[in-house]
Amino acid sequence: MDVVTLEEIKAAKEKLKNIINETELDYSRTFSEISGNQIYLKPENLQRTGSFKIRGAYNKLSNLTAEEKERGVVAASAGNHAQGVALAASQLGIKSTIIMPKGAPIAKVKATQEYGSEVILSGDTYDAAHEKEEEYAQKTGATIIPAFNDTDIVAGQGTIGLEILEELPDVEVIIAPIGGGGLISGIAIAVKETNSNVEIIGVEAREAASMKASLRRRRPVVLETVNTIADGIAVKRPGDLTYKITSKYVDYVATVDEEEIAHSISLLAERSKLIVEGAGATGLAAVLNDKISLHGKKIAIVLSGGNIDLDMISTIIDRGMIKAGRRVLLTTSLPDTPGALEKLLSIVSTTEANVVSVNHDRLNPDISLKQAEVELVLETKDSEHIHEVINALKKDGYDVKRLG
Repeated sequence: MDVVTLEEIKAAKEKLKNIINETELDYSRTFSEISGNQIYLKPENLQRTGSFKIRGAYNKLSNLTAEEKERGVVAASAGNHAQGVALAASQLGIKSTIIMPKGAPIAKVKATQEYGSEVILSGDTYDAAHEKEEEYAQKTGATIIPAFNDTDIVAGQGTIGLEILEELPDVEVIIAPIGGGGLISGIAIAVKETNSNVEIIGVEAREAASMKASLRRRRPVVLETVNTIADGIAVKRPGDLTYKITSKYVDYVATVDEEEIAHSISLLAERSKLIVEGAGATGLAAVLNDKISLHGKKIAIVLSGGNIDLDMISTIIDRGMIKAGRRVLLTTSLPDTPGALEKLLSIVSTTEANVVSVNHDRLNPDISLKQAEVELVLETKDSEHIHEVINALKKDGYDVKRLG
């Protein structure tokens, strides 16, 4: 069967009762004011396993035959799909094996194991893990659980669309990320078959826009490379099934760049107190950066997941603060004499900038033996405040350079 029906999505919703969190929409006054729309966030980052994937995985596994359940299941994934399958299998008492690339983050490997799966590390890429998955399935008889190109998976993800319609019946636009297309396909069928007037918009990372390229060429195409911080949607080729559904039901596909994704991650953390991964931030990024012409609309944005590495969050926050003028790195030189550094810092203090760190280097061969180079990391109010700090230092004779 190559189609998914509204009835199948409704059946999946019944199966998922008491299994998932029906994540409630969160109205955002901040993002509504910024965009000129009414913005409601669907926080699937707060879903069990930290993403929407448990929906499709549980629906797929629950529909297996008794014989298939007895033989167990296998899936290749380095992220959210792995954890969704692991938890679903555990809930249903099915043996599960997850094939992960050797470079998969340790935290994700451990999380998958804790959900009850056996993890096999194989190869350096997802493609290599996928080959191992097929080999394992042939050897053991385990059923392969695909990440997106499957009717039961699509039906499970479509339950998000039903929940949005129940909670916000007059919603006008629903926006969701696109990777392989399972999420957008399920939502689109659930919504369009219920109310065809609701606009469905998908968003891809510009450096991984396989669905947009496929729609342009009117057939699924394979990208040569994908390179994005939104690793959850870094897919080279959409599925045949999901391409077919998207081309029929989805009204528009937008793309966003890496800085726009990163900035939206920062804004969600600061303004909504939500930790969201790159894929989950793409919908908001599209709205805030005018990638979609919308004004005065009631919009639901799906935050698809929150499984992001802590070091990535740290980097994004630091870069976001620099971009917003709230952190700056300055360098200057001063006499290598007692009290010189204290004088410099006293000038900074008068500007009410906060000193985060000081690096005092006397060994730089590019400066005089009688001088020291100083790097200052400062917390500031905004870009205008940075100029005030620099001007105050220059007024006192310091040759100041702004880095980054």
